[in-house]
Parts: sequence; structure tokens; C-alpha cells
Amino acid sequence: MTGDPNAPHFPRSAPIEAYGKGGFAFAGMSHRGSLLCLPDAIWAWDVMDPAKIDRYSLDRVFTAANSIDTLLIGTGTGLWLPPPELRQALKAVRVVLDTMQTGPAVRTYNIMIGERRRVAAALIAVP
Repeated sequence: MTGDPNAPHFPRSAPIEAYGKGGFAFAGMSHRGSLLCLPDAIWAWDVMDPAKIDRYSLDRVFTAANSIDTLLIGTGTGLWLPPPELRQALKAVRVVLDTMQTGPAVRTYNIMIGERRRVAAALIAVP
């Protein structure tokens, strides 16, 4: 399931300007909830708990895998180890997975898009 391509989204990548209070700011806008940032768009992401991260919740990443080298997952305020089957599925489509708390993930994502790297980020909102 790729999700509705007509669902509201921001039609390009953009640095994350701020995070916290349950959401994010980017491109002069604010969003409540988690985000899935891909090279060509930023989407609302309905994951609020790392335990819910799976291939289904990352379907847009798998669909866009040919334009992504690295997927950063911001796990909120805690640490999370991805299940081996998720890591293997991403490896099979040549996407490197890196997990960290949301704050460091936002900073790393901003640096990588500033370097024009082929990066995606799945960011769980933090309080």
C-alpha cells in the first residue's frame, strides 16, 4: 500500500526548522504529528511509537527506494532497534538504515539534504 498520492503533502524535500511539542516546522509551516520525509515530498506519517515501524508503515520508502541511499529513523525520545527482517528488506532495496532519537535524526537529515545526499527520514514527533 503506497497511500493516496493525492493526500496532502509538501511536494519537495525541505530542512526541518524546528521540532517538539508534538510536531515539526518546515518550509515556513507547522505540522502536528510524525513526518515521512522523502527526496521528492514530505508526508504526514501516522506512527507515534517505534514498535509500529514496519515495512507497511514505510511503504512510501520502499516505493521510492531507487532515489534513496539512506533512511534515518527518528525514534522519538527513546532508542529502538529495528527488527532484523526490516533491516534486511531495506538492504534488499539498497537502502541503508540508521536509527536514532528524533533530535539527532533531524540534525543529521538537515546536514545530509544540505549536502544533496539521497536521504529519507521517518521522524516520530516528540513532546
